[in-house]
Amino acid sequence: MTKVYGQLAVLGLMLASLSACQSWDKKRINNVKETESTKLNALIFCAGTEQCEFERFDQMPIVDAQSHRVSREAIDQGIVRLQPKLLAEPNSLFLSVPAGQHEVVIRFYPISKDRAETLHVFHKFNAQKNYTFKMYRDRTRHQGSLLNVSAPDPLCVELQQDQKTIRRFCKPYNALNGLGEFVEQKI
Repeated sequence: MTKVYGQLAVLGLMLASLSACQSWDKKRINNVKETESTKLNALIFCAGTEQCEFERFDQMPIVDAQSHRVSREAIDQGIVRLQPKLLAEPNSLFLSVPAGQHEVVIRFYPISKDRAETLHVFHKFNAQKNYTFKMYRDRTRHQGSLLNVSAPDPLCVELQQDQKTIRRFCKPYNALNGLGEFVEQKI
């Protein structure tokens, strides 16, 4: 019985330390100050699934894939911002980045928190614009063989600039091996 209580105590301490880390990250992110130069930044959001995370901005890691913690470097550089919600809520982080050509890597979790779909995008972000990467399923009717019609609907991600779709990436289901790649579609 003592062993069980000991295990419960250790589990409780682990959960408390994880909660403390998240509240510490939240406090550090909220302490990022806006400057004259950051007011010109582009703001990048992700939406459409219950959970999405920014994995990387150029070469800077943002959110770790295993621990789901925000990197210290991203906080120190002032890249990450927090929407007026708790850090633990889904999709509460967004990026504030300088204008220019950048690579953004985003992890979406459309089905469960165990399986991520990753999108790598190079884009020229304009100053003082809001960008949203929004994932959805393309539910259009498909024609063709029974094998093609029975495949799951493709996952798509739209890049919106101030509510207007400017780019679209879709990952069709490959009936032969079940795998697919995100491919940019013409708009």
